[in-house]
Amino acid sequence: MSSPLAALRHPSVLSGAARLCLALLTFTLTLAACGGSESAPGLTTTFPTDGATGVALNTRVLATFDMAMEPLTASTFTLKQGGKAVPGTVALGADGTTATFTPSANLAANSGYTATITRGAKSAAGGGFAADRSWSFTTGTTADSTPPEVKSTRPTASATGVAINRHLTVTFSEAMDPLSLNSSTFSVRQGGTAISGNVTYGPGTTATFTPANSLATNTLFTVTLSPGVKDLNGNALEAAFSFSFTTGTSAALGPAPVALGTAGQYAILAKSGVSSVPGSSVTGDIGLGPAAASYITGFSLVADATNVFSTSTQVIGKVYAADYAVPTPSNLTTAVSNMEGAYTDAAGRPTPDFLELGTGNIGGQTLAPGLYKWTSTITIPTDVTLSGGANDVWIFQTTGDLTMSASKRITLSGGALAKNVFWQVAGRTTLGAGAHFEGVLLCKTDVTLQTGATMNGRLLSQTQVALQQATVTQPAP
Repeated sequence: MSSPLAALRHPSVLSGAARLCLALLTFTLTLAACGGSESAPGLTTTFPTDGATGVALNTRVLATFDMAMEPLTASTFTLKQGGKAVPGTVALGADGTTATFTPSANLAANSGYTATITRGAKSAAGGGFAADRSWSFTTGTTADSTPPEVKSTRPTASATGVAINRHLTVTFSEAMDPLSLNSSTFSVRQGGTAISGNVTYGPGTTATFTPANSLATNTLFTVTLSPGVKDLNGNALEAAFSFSFTTGTSAALGPAPVALGTAGQYAILAKSGVSSVPGSSVTGDIGLGPAAASYITGFSLVADATNVFSTSTQVIGKVYAADYAVPTPSNLTTAVSNMEGAYTDAAGRPTPDFLELGTGNIGGQTLAPGLYKWTSTITIPTDVTLSGGANDVWIFQTTGDLTMSASKRITLSGGALAKNVFWQVAGRTTLGAGAHFEGVLLCKTDVTLQTGATMNGRLLSQTQVALQQATVTQPAP
């Protein structure tokens, strides 16, 4: 063979050892060209969401990634109206996981736009996208001038016994400008002393303050958001927002809780349908989007005079659908986006504490706080106990289904709370007749509660929820 290049073209002439070296060289070159699978970024959420309508003319476009990115430019993060490029600037958030495209001027009314993250965008680790990632939306007729609101906090205002090692989160009513959220606008103080920490935005509409060190025990802390905090359309909070809490004496066990964003305002949230075999009972609000109210069946809905929501004798709360009056459509768009972001967050948590426990059969187990992962269906053929404290967290990940047998129970002990239990299910979820379930279900497909099943938690489904004379009660905050 006259040259190494000729050898590459005709590997059959090489010895066995040489062939092995060639294979290793080829693998190394391929891995380098792809940036390595572990360094390849994923696009987790966007705002506006794909297919959104009625988008404000002064909107900015936001992309959220599952890892830190290199700075993006107007050539790697583009916005087009038809085939015409929209001029604008691109800014990366402080932690590198968000990128914001700010158009140089307001967008045109009633017009279609397509945003794209090109293959030229790279993660900080050097990985790139295998192909361009695009999403489209349509503008409405007006700009947005409504200030954002704080919808919830974790811990809640005046909470006591708060774990000394937990993040502090604030959920907003809409998508926010990540560049406006930093240690100056989102501060934590112990008396007059500022607590050092890092502020990040996402998933969903949630901002998180991560203290640099564990908080002091048995101590009062105050969280303050300044009017410098702005939504993605440039509108600031009307006034500073503050809340206080008191720590306990111990650290929490298990992973950090999953931020639900505004999806956490619903006992049931789905995209394509919610059905009831009367009489089911739901304590908390129901939301459905982008499907219309006609896909909420069996509830005998009565529309409110405002047409913003409806009521039902089976629901202690309100029922919302995407075809109701403003602001319900945009609220549901945000909530569904937050639900999808929460699912991605839960599914992406790395390094499980327990892998393939019981090959998916967890019946009869007493489960400690932690991250659990299965690549098979989770089955609950006998009772299960989750044992831990009020600040401890459980996250269950499965790429399969979740099936609970009839008349079986999940029991919380030791002070464990349903709001801190998260079930991420890629397949279907079925709770058998008379079964009792605890926790927040983040389900990629459909959820069915059979006759007499009860649940203390939330049903967040990316398709549909079916209640067959079942009872759902949202957990205490």
